[in-house]
Parts: sequence; structure tokens; C-alpha cells
Amino acid sequence: MHLSSLFLGLTSLTTLTARALSSGCNKSPTITSGVKTMKFTIRVPENYQNGKGYKLIYGLHWIGGRMDQVANGGDTGSKNWKYYGMQILADETAIFVAPQGIDGGWPNNGGSDIAFIDAMNDYIDDGLCVDTEQRFSIGFSYGGSMTYAIACARAKQFRGVAVIAGGELSGCDGGNDPIAYFGIHGIRDPTLNIASGRSLRGHFINNNGCNSMSGAREPSQGSRTHITTAATRCRSGYPVQWAAHDGGHIQAAADAPVLEENGEASWVGPEVWDFWNSL
Repeated sequence: MHLSSLFLGLTSLTTLTARALSSGCNKSPTITSGVKTMKFTIRVPENYQNGKGYKLIYGLHWIGGRMDQVANGGDTGSKNWKYYGMQILADETAIFVAPQGIDGGWPNNGGSDIAFIDAMNDYIDDGLCVDTEQRFSIGFSYGGSMTYAIACARAKQFRGVAVIAGGELSGCDGGNDPIAYFGIHGIRDPTLNIASGRSLRGHFINNNGCNSMSGAREPSQGSRTHITTAATRCRSGYPVQWAAHDGGHIQAAADAPVLEENGEASWVGPEVWDFWNSL
């Protein structure tokens, strides 16, 4: 079930309070379309039941990207890469949201993009049945950077994030609370060097009380493999995981012998889904 919406402004926002299920539970879905300022698309499970709390998963696009590219698995419509591979793995157990960043980006000037996320949460919570303890965000490049900003500013509203080839481009307001964090980065990334990914990871190593990952293994150039490492001694319920791959600035990393970026064969989606389902 696909629902598209244009959101009406960002004024009079309130902070979400912790609760198990949203106010939209046991009501008919009330997400509708309108003509206003901020745009996003929503996918509701085909077997949606208004008395069941669903995971809510945000997929954030890259610079110059579009929400429909996230929702459709790219311009070619890769079924295994819709919402960064999450949709097929969720198997109708999650609500998906793909917002459209202003001018194709997530500068988050003055916290405006975080306010957009807050507004979407409130709007979706009121119209659909959401398990408010199971909100997640995943994004690539600028979308990964915005996902990192969400982890910093809204760790109490989101359960976990996955940052693919991100940097600190959208800020890190607050940033002192723990959140389940999965960082993914290519060792040959020429756009946002892997050192930036390690730095983002280090922030939540500290917040989550984990042992240092400074010596985490990473693949060698030419190996066309990836290595995933879980941090040790993290605070209970707040793991940190790191996957380094022998690739560049790509989102759907895949190991040899397939192409370096391949949404149909990528290990990224399955590993992120397993990480989130462990929470």
C-alpha cells in the first residue's frame, strides 16, 4: 500500500514522548495527500492491521537524490534494494518512509531537517499504528550524514541507525545519548574518506560505553571483500557495529565475484536488518 504526502509546514512542533504504541493504533489509516512545503512518500504493509504496532523505517537519499529512488530501489527498480534493501527483508512487517530533502540535500540549517523528521513522526504516529520503540533510519552519503544527525539529536526517539558512507555534513546537535549504531564505509571512498566514517563510529562508541574499535580489522585493497566487526562491552541494548568493504563511495556494496555495487547481491541490507532485529 503506497501513500504519498506533502507536509504542511514545520511550526508548532512538539517533542515526542516515549510510549509503546502510537495514537494511530486501532484507527483507520488517516495519512492523506496535500499540497504544502515538505514532501515524503510512505509505504504501508499490504496486510496492515490497525491494532498492531509496526516498525517505522526512514530511508534518506543521497545528494541530488530523490525519495522515489529510495522507495523504488533506484531508477531501474531493483526489488532487492528498495529502501536500501529493507523492504523485501521486512516482508510486510514495517512502515517505510522516504522524505525528500530540500534541493536534494540535507543541510539541516538551524535544525530544519530534524524538525522535518519530528513533524513526520508526529503525523505518522497520529495516522498509523507505530511501535514507537522501533523507529530506525538508514541513509547513504548525505542521507547517511542526516541519519547520523538523527542519531545525535533524536536518540531517544529512534532505536537504531545505519550510516552508509556518511560524514558530519548535517551536524550533530546534542549527541550525548546512546543509540544502536551500524556504520558502513568503503576503504577506497574518494568522496567521504573512511576516516570520517571511523570518526562517526567513535562518537557512539563513547556514547554507548563500548571498548575502542581503533584496531578493528578492515579488508585490504583488491580483496573485494568486507569485514564486519561488533564492538565489545557496549551498554546493554546499545550495540555498535562496523563494516568496512573494499569499495568506493557506494551504497549497495557487494563482495566478489559480482560487481562492486549490486543491489540484488549486496550484503548491506541483510546485515543491517539482522542488526536491527537483534535489538
